[in-house]
Amino acid sequence: MSMDVTFLGTGSAYPSPCRGASALVFRTDGECWLFDCGEGTQTQFMKSPLKASRITKIFITHLHGDHMFGLPGLLCTVSLQAGSNPSKQHVDIYGPVGLRNFIRMSLEISHSQLVFPYSVHELVPSEDQCPAEEFKDLSRYGGQNNLASEENTLYADPSDGTYKLFENEQFVVQAFKLYHRIPSFGFVIAEKDRPGKLNANKLKELGIQPGPIYGKLKLGSSVTLENGQTIHPSVVLGDPVPGRKVCILGDCSGVISSGATKLCQDANLLIHEATLDDDQMDKAKEHGHSTPKMAAEFANSCYAKKLVLTHFSQRFKPLGKITEEEDDMAILKTQAESFLKGQDVYLAKDFLTITIPTIKAD
Repeated sequence: MSMDVTFLGTGSAYPSPCRGASALVFRTDGECWLFDCGEGTQTQFMKSPLKASRITKIFITHLHGDHMFGLPGLLCTVSLQAGSNPSKQHVDIYGPVGLRNFIRMSLEISHSQLVFPYSVHELVPSEDQCPAEEFKDLSRYGGQNNLASEENTLYADPSDGTYKLFENEQFVVQAFKLYHRIPSFGFVIAEKDRPGKLNANKLKELGIQPGPIYGKLKLGSSVTLENGQTIHPSVVLGDPVPGRKVCILGDCSGVISSGATKLCQDANLLIHEATLDDDQMDKAKEHGHSTPKMAAEFANSCYAKKLVLTHFSQRFKPLGKITEEEDDMAILKTQAESFLKGQDVYLAKDFLTITIPTIKAD
């Protein structure tokens, strides 16, 4: 199954002529999910080979404008393009408490009606996710009693501060708390392990010929032969093939959930903000942001295989567009590499696509 991530916007604070506001798309066979939707995201879609109409899930890391101001417009554009098409899928939207009210008020005030159904599932933050003076109790907006049957208010597991958002046949998607100027979250997409390779020699020894029985065993079902013998999958299957894992962190200057490192353990791809360089670490922390060293330290703690830095200050221009008065963003990669333990590190740029290769069975 193919799996990739495409960055639509990699800048902080606001979109610029050379870098869009925060947005990225995660794709697998049959799935297209959007993470953050800063101003201008729909324009970025139009400049890319991606199609916004295929989005079935949207995840918003936090409620700062550069991560969500593009959402009402994107939803309306998708609705216009869908027209009266009844095949447009239901869209599930996940984000902090307050997101549901923002979407509904934006659509109501602008007299916008969507032709497709959507649900907003809100994560309840905690006061330790931001400075005390910045924390706002938004639970009064769209309270539990007003929820549609398909919507949820999601609470953290008290044991480790993580959230389980949903699970299907392919993935388990969870979230964890981050520290920022307002409550922020990280998301983990964990592909489920796949069954190991069938041992053809063992099957022949058992007198089983190629056919439907092979398929049942491969899917993990036990089968009973005509002679009454029951064959369990564990007898003829190799070790399970580990699933892939992608971790996407919102703006932060640290991780709050104690279970975050475990959730991100052995991530194939870790996407972490690095708004400023290490020489400006005090300034970064003051504003709830990270530097390359901070991103690398978290990558080391969870043994991530590949680190991608994003959400760059506008003072850093894309490589190849540097003038004497501007900072060279290549330093961000160098600084991260100096603290990593051999992992690959990349600087995100608009329209960069990173493929997460399928793990082969032994």
